Amino acid sequence: MHGYEMLQELSERTHGLWRPSPGSLYPALQYLEDQGLVQSVTADGRRRFELTDAGRAELAARPKGPAPWETIMDAADQGDMTLHATLRHLAVAVGQVAEAGTAQQKTDAERLLSDVRRQVYLLLAEPPAEPADVED
Repeated sequence: MHGYEMLQELSERTHGLWRPSPGSLYPALQYLEDQGLVQSVTADGRRRFELTDAGRAELAARPKGPAPWETIMDAADQGDMTLHATLRHLAVAVGQVAEAGTAQQKTDAERLLSDVRRQVYLLLAEPPAEPADVED
């Protein structure tokens, strides 16, 4: 894969919870290349990374277990996942307004988003709700 494809793949496999930056991915790939576990090849004018024979042997020798993205997903709070999905949907809608909206629609969207931002911060100022008593 190309580095950008790896970044997209990790984000997709974790539903946006894990989005490594190029500044963390490329040094890791360089380290793996220095260790002889991956090699970079140029294809279609872009640098692509693939496992070497040593990399495949290292992978085969590792104990079988969940992939890092599976561990992240297993530990993920469903409320966090829902909140992140809603934020992604909002970003798409804002992008549409920015691209196709009138000047007034853009102004209205900015005002609305500023109000929502303030309201979200106010949520943190509220005391946590007491758990409901459960009768046995």
